Amino acid sequence: MSEYRVSYTSYGIGNSAGAFQRAAKRALDVIGAVTAIACLWPLLSIVAIAIALGRPGPILFRQRRSGLNGRTFLIYKFRTMNVLEDGPDVKQACRNDRRVTRIGKILRRSSLDELPQLFNVLKGDMSLVGPRPHALAHDDKYRVHIRHYGDRYNVKPGLTGWAQVNGLRGETESIHKMAERVEYDIWYVRNWSLSLDLRILLRTGFEVFRDRAY
Repeated sequence: MSEYRVSYTSYGIGNSAGAFQRAAKRALDVIGAVTAIACLWPLLSIVAIAIALGRPGPILFRQRRSGLNGRTFLIYKFRTMNVLEDGPDVKQACRNDRRVTRIGKILRRSSLDELPQLFNVLKGDMSLVGPRPHALAHDDKYRVHIRHYGDRYNVKPGLTGWAQVNGLRGETESIHKMAERVEYDIWYVRNWSLSLDLRILLRTGFEVFRDRAY
């Protein structure tokens, strides 16, 4: 596995960021999440009804993830599978995964399954932009093999991130693939700015149409 090749700056939104920068990012999160929920409420309701009318099970999928400073929180997603894995062995979704429900295929391809995380943003567990949080089982696996993996915990995890708008969405079928994603995550942590967040949010709308999520 290759080492990181990017040149990091010494300042970012991590522990060295000032109070004003943190407040500005939090304000963007709250305003953005409230606006999105208000605008998307009819769509959220339709998706919830569609899931309830499909296979038996809860509408929301909850799973433990690592957040700021490694603190554990429950992430919310619309349920897209017929399993609810949250333990020492969690299998990533892959193309043509038989665990994915019929409505789940549509939700995952369009990333609509991620929308309940807007409530995670409001709660303060997540940010609109940041490194995507992984299942705890995957954190345990990758932190052993990937240098600086733990630096991702210096910021809140995001609904979208720098890695995702650079084509690194979906399955990470190898350590090398995850290392590439982590490289982008660390670059974001070290080079954060409010303008970068806005740029990532704008690019996210285009990225969800690419055929990379399962």
